[in-house]
Amino acid sequence: MKFGYTIIYVRDVEETVAFYVKAFKATCAFITESKQYAQLATAGVALAFVNEAFMAASTIDFTRNSLDSRPAGMEIAFVADDVVAAFDHAVSAGATPVKAPVAKPWGQMVAYVRDNNGILVEICSPMA
Repeated sequence: MKFGYTIIYVRDVEETVAFYVKAFKATCAFITESKQYAQLATAGVALAFVNEAFMAASTIDFTRNSLDSRPAGMEIAFVADDVVAAFDHAVSAGATPVKAPVAKPWGQMVAYVRDNNGILVEICSPMA
């Protein structure tokens, strides 16, 4: 087997895609006509969003993401050459700051924000 993709359940797919385009300079690969599913253009494994009401109607039970709650026990990560600039850009575009950029003992620069749905997003430098 190989890892195929990550799908995040969100309240509003179109709004989420617009947020990721603005905050993380992402590009939308496609969005369905119904606006219930979208994928970002990524260099590797796909990052997708699906409407949470659509998934709930499929009888899949899950905890909804929200900025009013603690983030889920997972994160997604974007790699940036300039973590400080990427962090500042994301926050100015509406991301909620969690941890400002810090140098890790292994040499990587790492920061954390939450997206418009409360998802934890790591912004990090490439691994050496």
